[in-house]
Amino acid sequence: MNLNWDLATILVLLILVSGLILIYDKIFFAPRRINNSNEHRTIEQAPFLVDLARSLLPVFLVVLVLRSFLVEPFRIPSGSMMPTLLVGDFILVNKFSYGIRLPVLNTKIIEIGEPQRGDVVVFRYPEDPSIPFIKRVVGLPGDQLEYHYTNKTLYINDEPIIQKSMGRYIGVGQGSDMTGREHRIEHLPGAEHAILVKPENLFSPAYPPIKKWTLPEKAYFVLGDNRDNSKDSRFWGTVPEENLIGKAFFIWMNWDLANEVDGIISWQRIGKKIE
Repeated sequence: MNLNWDLATILVLLILVSGLILIYDKIFFAPRRINNSNEHRTIEQAPFLVDLARSLLPVFLVVLVLRSFLVEPFRIPSGSMMPTLLVGDFILVNKFSYGIRLPVLNTKIIEIGEPQRGDVVVFRYPEDPSIPFIKRVVGLPGDQLEYHYTNKTLYINDEPIIQKSMGRYIGVGQGSDMTGREHRIEHLPGAEHAILVKPENLFSPAYPPIKKWTLPEKAYFVLGDNRDNSKDSRFWGTVPEENLIGKAFFIWMNWDLANEVDGIISWQRIGKKIE
């Protein structure tokens, strides 16, 4: 779906149309509905369209404010952030963590904060801004990064990021094909989180032994926690600051029709904090 016709744009258009209907009615039609004959002043009922606009305008305004400035829901469609986020997770994203932006225009009007290493962020995919992506921030502006495919290790400013093996991962539902991956805990500076990697080395044009990057200003390097099953900054580059949507912080529902272990709804994931 084209970004110019996303939900925020639709809401703005609905607010505009509703407002114009009410203004037009107020100026041209409302006075005609007032009957002052026979010494009794009566007002005819407004047309259905006017009543509908009057009822829905506050709803559109509230939804736009909540979605644009406070929180926005998303659904996880793939396993690129396993084991942190599973297919079918419904999450909430804090829209003001990295500044207040105008809806549709996405222009930042108030500075609040910046992404920190380890944040799980939602952003507009740089190669197609109509698509929202979710990944983990591992590199900040000015960092020098290396990724070694031989041992699946990330280096930040020449320092290797320590990983601890947690054994074999067992996937469920739509993530069951990840069973057999190695489950590791990665200790980023100031944060730690779980990742999945294939036990074997990868050697192909897409996976050279070592890749290096130097991050420009106002740009962030993001990786999927499912390291060998994620299209991320290793392939398409950094995330510009203006592409940020917000910080993922909460799982409010999980729905996976293929999950025969926990059931269609995984109750233990509901209310889980995203770290």
